[in-house]
Amino acid sequence: MRPSIVRRILMLLPLLGSYAIAQQSLDALIERELPKLNETYRHLHLNPELSYQEEKTSAFLAKELRGLGFDVTERFGKYREEGRTSYGIVAVMKNSSGPTVLVRTDMDALPVEEKTGLPYASTAKARNDAGQEVAVMQACGHDIHMSSFLGTAAVLSKTKDRWKGTLIMIGQPSEERGAGAQAMLAGGLYEKFPRPDFALALHDNASLPAGTVGVTEGYALANVTSVDITVRGLGGHGAYPHLTKDPVVLAAEIVLALQTIVSRETSPIDPAVVTVGSIHGGTKHNIIPDEVHMQLTVRSYKEEVRRKIIRSIERIARGTAVAAGIPEDRMPLIKTDESELTAATYNNPVLTQRVMRALQAALGKEKVVRLDPVMGAEDFGAFGLNDAIPLCMFWLGVIDPAKVQQSEKDGVPLPSLHSSLFAPQPEPSIRTGVKATTSIVLDLMRR
Repeated sequence: MRPSIVRRILMLLPLLGSYAIAQQSLDALIERELPKLNETYRHLHLNPELSYQEEKTSAFLAKELRGLGFDVTERFGKYREEGRTSYGIVAVMKNSSGPTVLVRTDMDALPVEEKTGLPYASTAKARNDAGQEVAVMQACGHDIHMSSFLGTAAVLSKTKDRWKGTLIMIGQPSEERGAGAQAMLAGGLYEKFPRPDFALALHDNASLPAGTVGVTEGYALANVTSVDITVRGLGGHGAYPHLTKDPVVLAAEIVLALQTIVSRETSPIDPAVVTVGSIHGGTKHNIIPDEVHMQLTVRSYKEEVRRKIIRSIERIARGTAVAAGIPEDRMPLIKTDESELTAATYNNPVLTQRVMRALQAALGKEKVVRLDPVMGAEDFGAFGLNDAIPLCMFWLGVIDPAKVQQSEKDGVPLPSLHSSLFAPQPEPSIRTGVKATTSIVLDLMRR
């Protein structure tokens, strides 16, 4: 070995040693926080709140963050709908001059009845927007997110000698409705608080073993638009269909024609999904109804693809109605809910590569895997302002490794996110979530 190389190695040894010591001290800090974080997890799991209703959850997070020394603003954000209160939280900790890093967690739960059989299974009930009583469950793992979030805040508040800059921790409401991120931005998040240089978030993964993380570079999650179509016809007796304009048949033709949007109108290299998730019409066997109601989800990565798909849906619905002889005043009604439009999540490549290196250094290369993008959605992407602010969301494994191995062996799928049977393994998941997020922030804000 050349002497120059030997000298370089000898110069690096003290640095490697100090890094190892730093990792050991970080591990020790996390272990001291874990008992409280486990209690936090159970509290949040037992007390879930639906989107737009996260009053107690946000108050709990705000109290914890204040206790750690953050300057906390509650009920932050502005929804498009009048009369809704945003329970967003913005917590700021300034530590000398340096970069500004935003770390986000979501808070809301889902109208799902938990069937895990766990001793801390949720039995919570709430009223939905329609006033109906529904069961509520943290079926998407936001309780894991919040527990890891608070653990990260605790560790960073106790290691201020290792980072500098401005740390912004935000609790985002109504993620499951695709409205919370836009509400916080509409409320002036980047005007009333420091604009971040980087934005980070984690999301649990129902197929990765606890103790591991996954990273996707570039597009990671899709944009989503909800579309409602009211197919209108002229109802009548089922024995005399020639005297009617049957909206059931028309709706069926529209459903089939919509399939050509992806297969024949969208470039094969642009992923897209058009799903008719609900179709309802009629009241009795022998009555042709006046209307059929359809609900669609539209997903893609690129905004221009999304807009093209919406135009195609409008064209196909109207064109099919014209071909069926529907009068002009009975053309289909098409509504897109822009208030719950979810932007695609685009992981900035440069930031994502840095995140991956930090994760590999903290957890070990064998614990960090590359994952393909998916067509699921998350409104975290809105915080990137079309990549004006580099952001990265990474996946957190939360499933008992033995269950993952068994699923791979016998081919029986694991319960997915949003399932009534979804049951993360809390302690190793939270431990990894805290270490992963903290290590990334320390890398971005290191002294």
